[in-house]
Amino acid sequence: QVQLVESGGGLVQPGGSLRLSCAASGRTFSDYAMGWFRQAPGKEREFVAAISRFGSRTDYTDSMKGRAAISRDNAKNTLYLQMNSLKPEGTAVYYCAARYTGTYNGYNGAASYGYWGQGTQVTVSS
Repeated sequence: QVQLVESGGGLVQPGGSLRLSCAASGRTFSDYAMGWFRQAPGKEREFVAAISRFGSRTDYTDSMKGRAAISRDNAKNTLYLQMNSLKPEGTAVYYCAARYTGTYNGYNGAASYGYWGQGTQVTVSS
């Protein structure tokens, strides 16, 4: 199993930037493709971004393309999400998740991610 702990959330003004981190422990971090998801109050959880085991492939939800960058440092067992030009609709709890896989061929749904962190709150407000 892999354990995940997110950090870096907080209050940011519209148009601002934030970098989230997700520290992994347990099994070998590079065995897992990773993803970021978010859930706003009263809404369903939605996909934000995903990255392959060694970072060669990334995928983003359309609303975050050009404004977010997912990355990972396998030596540090850490996943990142850099978000820029944040909008109030970006207010949500952000979760990182791990998907044990041999080959990552793209995002294929949240159900394929078997391990989840507890989330970190991001609030975009003036």
